Amino acid sequence: MEDYIIRGMACGNQVRFFAAVTTNLVEEARKHHDTSPVATAALGRLLTAGAMMGAMCKNDTDVITLQINCSGPIGGLIVTADAKADVKGYVFNKDVMLPPSEKGKLDVGKALDLGVLTVIKDLGMKEPYSGQTHLVTGEIAEDLTYYFASSEQIPTSVALGVLMNKNNTVRQAGGFIIQMMPYAQEDTIRSLEEHLKDYSSITSHLDAGETPEKIMETLFGDMGYVVEDKMPTRFYCNCSKERVKNAVVSVGKKEIEEMIEDGKPIEVNCHFCNSHYLFDVEELKELLAEAK
Repeated sequence: MEDYIIRGMACGNQVRFFAAVTTNLVEEARKHHDTSPVATAALGRLLTAGAMMGAMCKNDTDVITLQINCSGPIGGLIVTADAKADVKGYVFNKDVMLPPSEKGKLDVGKALDLGVLTVIKDLGMKEPYSGQTHLVTGEIAEDLTYYFASSEQIPTSVALGVLMNKNNTVRQAGGFIIQMMPYAQEDTIRSLEEHLKDYSSITSHLDAGETPEKIMETLFGDMGYVVEDKMPTRFYCNCSKERVKNAVVSVGKKEIEEMIEDGKPIEVNCHFCNSHYLFDVEELKELLAEAK
């Protein structure tokens, strides 16, 4: 199944929803970063959330950043997404290994433990909007649910999941974000809460061959839903040697001169996609001429 996100309205326009299948992009991230299974699960959940939150953006230039700083062995995660649902990200400790949780699942909550979730929205204003909440469980979906309620005052249900194969590749990944509109009626909220209470994991539905459309149909049942848009999503990093060159130039003449004096090429790595860019001494001399 190709990766994509649907968005639409339900329950007589009292509810809006986003649902995604992200198996390929999470596997792409795993390959780029060579993450352990629990790190893949954590990063995959945050990438999926980032992609859907990117799809919420109104302007093509809008950018969403999700950042988690935590006390657990994973150290933290950063994900960035744009309005096209292009998303990239990385974990601080890609090699974290933990025993399964009591339910036999990858223990993302223990990998993160205590910490803070920060959501930064660069909407083209003078200053980006930033909201911050403490991690509730470290399972990421629950933490984002709490973020939406406390920082944006939007009653929200978030489901995120990553299912791994025995060879540690990604078998299924996806999620949904369901939000109440300000005028949602109490009966609608109660009915939807009942539907969500009985809902099994998102990855079990994907593994059964269900599409995001089918998942929403099952979830809303006779409450009614309409898909208004469908868009592709992918793991994508816009780094390049040209962009990295500008970063090297920005460090200043003194630092570049010291690099040249060492007489060795330097390697600059992109955290988001783990790409490596080499600059030999001759290239450094060219950059020195451009530096201030």
